[in-house]
Amino acid sequence: MGPALNVRSKEIVAGYASVAANADVDKIHKEKGVFPPPGATVEMCPHASAARAAARMAEDLASAATKKASAPLPQTVASEAAAAGCPFHKAAAPSESKAAPVHAAPAHKASKHHSGFNYESFYVNELDKKHQDSSYRYFNNINRLAAKFPIAHTARVTDEVEVWCANDYLGMGNNPVVLETMHRTLDKYGHGAGGTRNIAGNGAMHLALEQELANLHRKDAALVFSSCYVANDATLSTLGSKLPGCVFFSDSMNHASMIQGIRHSGARKAIFKHNDLADLEAKLQQYPKETPKIIAFESVYSMSGSVGPIKEICDLAERYGALTFLDEVHAVGLYGPRGAGVAEHLDYDAHAAAGDSPHPIKGSVMDRVDIITGTLGKAYGAVGGYIAGSDDFVDMIRSYAPGFIFTTSLPPATIAGARASVVYQKNYVGDRQLKQVNVREVKRRFAELDIPVVPGPSHIVPVLVGDAALAKAASDKLLAEHDIYVQSINYPTVPRGEERLRITVTPRHTLEQMDKLILAVDQIFTELNINRLKDWKLAGGRAGVGMTDGPEDSHVNPIWNDKQVGLLDGTAPPTLRDGEKAFVDHQAVTKAREVFNPLLGPITGPLQATKTVVYDGATVNARQQLPKMKTGGARVPLSGDIPVPPPSLSVSA
Repeated sequence: MGPALNVRSKEIVAGYASVAANADVDKIHKEKGVFPPPGATVEMCPHASAARAAARMAEDLASAATKKASAPLPQTVASEAAAAGCPFHKAAAPSESKAAPVHAAPAHKASKHHSGFNYESFYVNELDKKHQDSSYRYFNNINRLAAKFPIAHTARVTDEVEVWCANDYLGMGNNPVVLETMHRTLDKYGHGAGGTRNIAGNGAMHLALEQELANLHRKDAALVFSSCYVANDATLSTLGSKLPGCVFFSDSMNHASMIQGIRHSGARKAIFKHNDLADLEAKLQQYPKETPKIIAFESVYSMSGSVGPIKEICDLAERYGALTFLDEVHAVGLYGPRGAGVAEHLDYDAHAAAGDSPHPIKGSVMDRVDIITGTLGKAYGAVGGYIAGSDDFVDMIRSYAPGFIFTTSLPPATIAGARASVVYQKNYVGDRQLKQVNVREVKRRFAELDIPVVPGPSHIVPVLVGDAALAKAASDKLLAEHDIYVQSINYPTVPRGEERLRITVTPRHTLEQMDKLILAVDQIFTELNINRLKDWKLAGGRAGVGMTDGPEDSHVNPIWNDKQVGLLDGTAPPTLRDGEKAFVDHQAVTKAREVFNPLLGPITGPLQATKTVVYDGATVNARQQLPKMKTGGARVPLSGDIPVPPPSLSVSA
């Protein structure tokens, strides 16, 4: 392995740093699917990072073999690359000459050597596998701006891009009543929770949020976790390990958190084909009715946009004596008259008529589901996850689940913001309606251009690419050439050959931003020669796109019908235009404020969503330079151009 790695490292360095002209460097970048954005810096260059990693690996192996001190990595990679005309290194030169002296991270740092196994070489070898199959993940530096949603700035605060892939589906992360509530809570209760729920971290804010979530789903109780990944893992592993002889029946497209929870339980499992009721029933029939069983599935599958047959799975569960465990992570806040998810949406009129009653609607789909899990980190714009179900079920998980017991509680301000978001959405349906209007428009316009969208009835817009390198290249070009951020989705999140661009449309995207997105995607599909719908049809189809034995893509009916969206009576909110402010519902704001009266006191008048911080810029510029962090294959300056206020501040509400 040593010689091979040594050769590999030399190939990377030689193939990159010894190029003689700009055109050659550009060719290498394009072949690797890299498109340098304007103002790109040397730290962002994946070739330099790969060269350093490969050279370091070869050096470590040579050192272990010869028992001699390793030679330092030649410090010529950056200089040779700059001379060769690399856009990353070339762009870095003028900015570095103007900036104050910076203690940059060294190109090579001597690794700690162990007397036995070579751990560092193992790490690099595993990373090289990810590079080889184009599944290595690059984390873009994206900083969403509260006052400009859905705009964000990149590593440089002056470089702004449009975000088209965030899970803050409704823009609630910067809703003014949410921010106001968080400011008020922070002023009264401070930042951290102080410990686990058992040790100083069980506050009135936490208990009130759990009651709010139980009311949302019309269940007896709810329990909040640090994330829904933890909620799913902890709940399923606890149930599976406690129920005697338990058997899980898991949809083949379930989220990793559910897969891990089932695995950690040690219980038996049967995986049924995605949304295939016949396959599920065939597997249920293999066990006596008395055997404890749990059917684990999702409402909205986030990477395909498909929707689980909830009612029909409840029918099978009742017939074969199974519990139903429904993950509504990508549905809460987005479906139903109050935002409780797809299970609520299936009985839309009945739940709308019941209003804010905490009592279950007997016979409704949501009432028939035994366990519902959801997140606070997507449509509600916060962070955290939860479960909802019967009193005794929730109490058992609270008492036994290590993922709940031994985790520090979420901060009070975060909890309060999440509750304000839930209450606001329970009392205002307009955001959900406008999101559906915009999603329909984007899907319609993609269809007109033969852009292949994986068919589905939900809000997810998965644009099929079908190749990992092409998906990464498309994402890079959108960001570099069009200031549009859409992250590519590769294996293992989706199967190999089904790589895609996962686009999320919000009610805050404007008509002009949609125009720009559609034109940019169309242009990049042409430039990179990515398959369009007609090409997938000729190839026999893939991932539901261009399939000859299924429904036509354009004929998939959305979950939200025209009446629910408000298209029949003209009450659907209009799509925003550039310069227009998002609508904030006064009644929903009033409701969200009122629930905090007992803890924060009453508040009236204009929303106070921001607090202005005044500081001395000269003092900030004199601060100590922070180190750089290696993330996603690049050394990223943590705050090289982001001013941080000094300790002494004056604050005005």
